[in-house]
Amino acid sequence: MQNLEKQITLIQERNKKVETDKAWETSLFRRIVITILTYFVIVLFFVFANLPKPFINAIVPTLGFVLSTLSLPIFKKIWLKYFHKK
Repeated sequence: MQNLEKQITLIQERNKKVETDKAWETSLFRRIVITILTYFVIVLFFVFANLPKPFINAIVPTLGFVLSTLSLPIFKKIWLKYFHKK
């Protein structure tokens, strides 16, 4: 009986971790952090590449990246509905 209780406890702990990871993956905070970090990486690249107006010009690729990642859940739903073999 103790073995069964231990297995249930382990499964419950795993489920909590999975739920926490999922909450992080879908959180607005994570998306904002990724957007800010992406912007600054692109700005640094533009500065070192000696490109004009790096702070303004970094906005376009950052927005492109963010829009592409935000659209992924939509495509996932389509894929699951029409293409995923169950």
